[in-house]
Amino acid sequence: MLAHTNKLTGQRRPARILLVDDHPLVRQGLADLLRRELDFEVCGEAASHEEALRAIAASPPDLVTVDLSLKNSHGFDLIKDIRARFPAVRVLVITVHDEALHVEWALRAGASGYITKEEATLDVVHALRAVLRGEFVLSPQLASQVGAALSGHAVRGTHISHHALSDRELQVLELIGEGLDRHQIAERLHLDVNTVETYRARLKEKLHLKDAHELLQHAIRFNRGATGASH
Repeated sequence: MLAHTNKLTGQRRPARILLVDDHPLVRQGLADLLRRELDFEVCGEAASHEEALRAIAASPPDLVTVDLSLKNSHGFDLIKDIRARFPAVRVLVITVHDEALHVEWALRAGASGYITKEEATLDVVHALRAVLRGEFVLSPQLASQVGAALSGHAVRGTHISHHALSDRELQVLELIGEGLDRHQIAERLHLDVNTVETYRARLKEKLHLKDAHELLQHAIRFNRGATGASH
């Protein structure tokens, strides 16, 4: 059992957990699971980037669980904001995305752990306790994928060509794969349309894609985890 010490009273207390996911049923399931444990206290829930930051500011948790798909935002941006504004708060990603690149991207943003929702029912309690102890958490399967990608043993064309992309370029690529046009991407990321066009041009250049059609096909494969280049 893991408990934290109140800095004012010196008394041991349950670790405070904020749950961030845009699906109410997922939040409810996690909350029900954690409330069975005496060393956890679910101190709040949020469905969006903005809600999460307000909740943290109002009543700082010890740890935030973050889904990567949020309303009008992306979990990677939230992780970055949490690490920048609340450096003492740890982050555990719980998501459906199991691609190595998503894991690397989350870790680069500042997450302390990454598990999938399929694993969450069995592993979330263990993962939370480990992250709260200051450990890094990654399931064996995901660790193997990330290690393969980084060591150059991934399947041909998978992930490797994407390491040169910036975080924003990766975000634009993912949104293209979701079928959003340049105006929708600009609105989602709070950017100018011309800026989105610049990112699209950089993506085509860095990924060696000839035109918008190849970019779209590549983005769709990227979102599905195949990410094989068109060239």
